[in-house]
Amino acid sequence: MPARRIRQLGDPVLRRVSTPVASPDEARPVLRDLRATLARFRREHGFGRGISAVQIGEPKRIIYIEFEGTAYCLLNPELETASDRAFRLWDDCFSFPTLMVYVERAWSVVVRYLDHEGTPRRLEAEGPLSELLQHELDHLDGVLAIDRAIGRDSFATREEYLRRLAPPARLQLARRAAHPNR
Repeated sequence: MPARRIRQLGDPVLRRVSTPVASPDEARPVLRDLRATLARFRREHGFGRGISAVQIGEPKRIIYIEFEGTAYCLLNPELETASDRAFRLWDDCFSFPTLMVYVERAWSVVVRYLDHEGTPRRLEAEGPLSELLQHELDHLDGVLAIDRAIGRDSFATREEYLRRLAPPARLQLARRAAHPNR
């Protein structure tokens, strides 16, 4: 289960629409690599909650997420519903880790998918998990966070975001304690 190179902004594979996987057996080696790649990225960068197969050069409809102590293996995920209620946030991405993008996302979503055993599942999510699912689902359709930018002033380097735009340090520490995987 090797960690793989994460494809970076400008790599044409990130713009490909991912194809469904035929079976859980086809997905297992990719899921192992996604898990290892996420773990390495966290060690090196100190953040990260999810990754899609296309980000490691596999344009298949596979997402791996670790969120608040729960791991999710999503095969052939599809957005079932999204709420009209939305929220705005600064988003980041493994494929451009030094760039932050101000985006708008639906507050809640329902996603249909197969788990790692091939069992059909539905995941109802809101807030941060909803945002993460939307981000990863976009990857599977060749859409990047930069495509969702609210306006021309919706970009900042991570360094500038942390210096000027991030919530005060005590709020960040409280958020990190509540969401250690972010």
